[in-house]
Amino acid sequence: MLTSLVLPLVTLLLVLGPISAARAADLGVITGSEKGTYYQFGLNLQALGKANGFNVTVHPSKGSVENVYAVYQRPGVPLGIVQADVLAFVARVQTDQTLKRIAKKIKLVYPLYNEEIHLLARKGVIGSFDDLADKRVAIGREGSGTYLTTRLLFKLSEVAPREMVNIDTDEALAALKAGKIDAMFFVAGHPVRLLSEGVTAADELALVPITNKDITEFYPRVTIPAGVYGWQPQPVDTVAVKAVLVSFDFRRNDCDNVGKFAQVVSSNMAWLTRNGHQKWKSVDLDAQLKGWEQYDCVRKYAQKAPARAAAPKSGELNPVMDAIREMLRD
Repeated sequence: MLTSLVLPLVTLLLVLGPISAARAADLGVITGSEKGTYYQFGLNLQALGKANGFNVTVHPSKGSVENVYAVYQRPGVPLGIVQADVLAFVARVQTDQTLKRIAKKIKLVYPLYNEEIHLLARKGVIGSFDDLADKRVAIGREGSGTYLTTRLLFKLSEVAPREMVNIDTDEALAALKAGKIDAMFFVAGHPVRLLSEGVTAADELALVPITNKDITEFYPRVTIPAGVYGWQPQPVDTVAVKAVLVSFDFRRNDCDNVGKFAQVVSSNMAWLTRNGHQKWKSVDLDAQLKGWEQYDCVRKYAQKAPARAAAPKSGELNPVMDAIREMLRD
């Protein structure tokens, strides 16, 4: 009897195994810090892909500039999350001609969510963005999203700080508290964990409004509501940059895989908003972004009815194991 069961089981595994593997497409998505929202979005996409025939590998990174390079040249990583102002940064600030050529071929898959620009300073020292002139300002690690946006803010406004300090946000906050710098930037969707847990009213720090006319003509105005941070009793006007999912202008298999996966995402937004990071609730896949062209491979599949778009289900059984259990039951 054992032999009569083993042979069909082996046959079943041989038949179903290759079919299952053949259906799965490998996709990599490069994100950001493992503690950040980009990485969490990547994990959400990984879970969604698993239920729909995609093996999605989530890669951490040091920032938007690294991600632009990665989707172009890193094998198996056709997707990346970057800030929407990356193209403007490359066009206006960067002198790297290779990066400029690559950026021309970077295409939008979908817009994601707003990241508010936090400008934090010591109370009584900085009252507005324009007060950063001739000051020491921490602008993030080189290549990071915060670095990218802050450099562009200074370029647009023509405000010139005395020194732009390239350090991580953790180090910047410590330097600000110690009086070694006058202000720091952090670009992230609120509430930012570092500012929620690392700042108290006793630190005598405050969020500074960003209302410079040249900046608000380029970035959308937003407000960080009162009480988002326990030490912040008043709402603060600032601007935001959109996080976007991008790809390179690939052809053939990569083009189709990205398009099919984009279709899966659009068909499962309800699942993502229920089960993913809270920022999925503010995602509008149809939002128009100035300066960005949506990938034609995405448009191609977005117009088709989804061939297979299943939301992940907890406790979902492996079909091979289901078949084996059925045989044993008989």
